[in-house]
Amino acid sequence: MAERTNLAAAIGIAVPIIQAPMVGPKGRLAAAVSAAGGLGSLACAALTPDQIRAEVAQIRRETDAPFNLNFFCHEPPAPDAGREAAWRAALAPYYEEFGLDPAAPVSMANRAPFDAVMADLVAELRPRVVSFHFGLPAAPLLRRVREAGCLILSSATTVREARWLAEHGVDAVIAQGAEAGGHRGLFLSEAHASQVGTIALVPQIADAVDVPVVAAGGIADPRGVAAAFALGAGAVQVGTAYLRCPEAGISEPFRAALATARDEDTVLTNVLTGRPARGLLTRAVRELGPISAAAPAFPGAAMALQPLRLAAEAQGSGDFSPLWSGQAAALARDCSAADLTRLLARGVPA
Repeated sequence: MAERTNLAAAIGIAVPIIQAPMVGPKGRLAAAVSAAGGLGSLACAALTPDQIRAEVAQIRRETDAPFNLNFFCHEPPAPDAGREAAWRAALAPYYEEFGLDPAAPVSMANRAPFDAVMADLVAELRPRVVSFHFGLPAAPLLRRVREAGCLILSSATTVREARWLAEHGVDAVIAQGAEAGGHRGLFLSEAHASQVGTIALVPQIADAVDVPVVAAGGIADPRGVAAAFALGAGAVQVGTAYLRCPEAGISEPFRAALATARDEDTVLTNVLTGRPARGLLTRAVRELGPISAAAPAFPGAAMALQPLRLAAEAQGSGDFSPLWSGQAAALARDCSAADLTRLLARGVPA
């Protein structure tokens, strides 16, 4: 209980509810969660510095509450022309189906790792919290985040990763269970098939580290929140449930898919980006994977899929879109982000 109080107090939030950073939703969702007393988060990996500035400006116009900026820490892959050619060959029938030119240039946001430019931006914007996925940036970059006055969080999928993060100075560890939607936070191994579930992971990490633990994965209502605290969490991070909020601004195909999702409708796949992530089972995932050795390393697989995604979405289909979702999607409901934050807070022990 002391950990929960200390973490919320250190951040400056009324309730220890963190909205998971998700590519797609922008500052409007983060602002709504922060204004309701939780910690809103902005996923920055696919945004330019100017886009991040604009989103942060929107957050600060709507609330003076703390918020979180999230960044990726992956190693960019070495070019692999053979693998990329094989991937394009696998996608060729779909290009033909949609009447697309496979030689046409592709434009899409790049998922870049945290670097000196982003460290400069953090020093300029000074968010209360900066969180990372896929480990941590190099020590000099991490030091600059600390010098900007930010609290530092990062995701762990194993006890070993949690200990590594604690040894490298994080203020809290996000314990990402197998149930969570989106990319696995793996960074000390690639063993996605043996990822531990939230109910087993949280207490083991809580026993292993001296910093607060944030439970993530399969939490969508007050029962999940209460369970996380009973297991030793000091806060919870919720993603999929917030996607049903109007402030998330997701596409209509995505919204419709989430509204009808069942517990068995998600799968781990690497075909959409090149890195294992949990999402709803779509045509692309079913026919190309779910796991494919041909998919280029993250984030390369997404580039060749982008024209197919845009073409399908123009027809009202999410068949080639990354419909990231956790296993508790069926527990989510359509409501405002403020109402959801207040609902989740009912599960926090008094």
